[in-house]
Amino acid sequence: MRARSGNRFLPQVSGQRDTSIQYVVDGSIHPISNKDLELFADQLGVTKNTLMHTHWRVCDADLFRVMLLNQQKVATEPKVFSSDSIHRQEDDLVSVMMPFGAAFTPVYAALQAAAGALGLRCARADDIWEHPAVIQDIVNLIARARVVICDCSGKNPNVFYEIGIAHSLGKEVVLIAQFNDGVPFDVRHLRYVHYLANKEGLKKLSKAIQSRLQTVVGTAVK
Repeated sequence: MRARSGNRFLPQVSGQRDTSIQYVVDGSIHPISNKDLELFADQLGVTKNTLMHTHWRVCDADLFRVMLLNQQKVATEPKVFSSDSIHRQEDDLVSVMMPFGAAFTPVYAALQAAAGALGLRCARADDIWEHPAVIQDIVNLIARARVVICDCSGKNPNVFYEIGIAHSLGKEVVLIAQFNDGVPFDVRHLRYVHYLANKEGLKKLSKAIQSRLQTVVGTAVK
């Protein structure tokens, strides 16, 4: 084996018991401090206590990727809310963005049935209260979800704001609507599920959503 430094490969000197690796420090690269590592300890799979001691440990983590992603995040972090939850995705979570009201209760039930058939669970913003700001709970719900279902019925402005957040976070978004004109021009190029809000229509909706979730997830979650 050989250790790499910059564009040079340096020979490894090995013995029966001891192995030494020669390396050259590139002074043009700013060193990573323990303080930086502590900030991202969870993502690196280490504890802050571990970083307080000098010892060797092999960790299954990509230090370069973690530091790069967090550096990019600092440059692009929204000012209105935090997107930290993007690092804590829950593989069985389907978040649902829809207008609130009794008329949409049967629709939500149909979506829950579709998700439940695959071992997934649905959640709406009114199901949780973790943060004083409602928008932060909504963003967290979107960020942690594996799939985001958005109901465009009634052209609710809140739902479209949430669609934008979900797209910006790179989430798999499934659009549904009761009316063909319910999907505005900016997202009309995307496929959506049209449904009727009656018993037969909701049954078809549930089946269509289950099929789409199966495609996205691949296999049922145990």
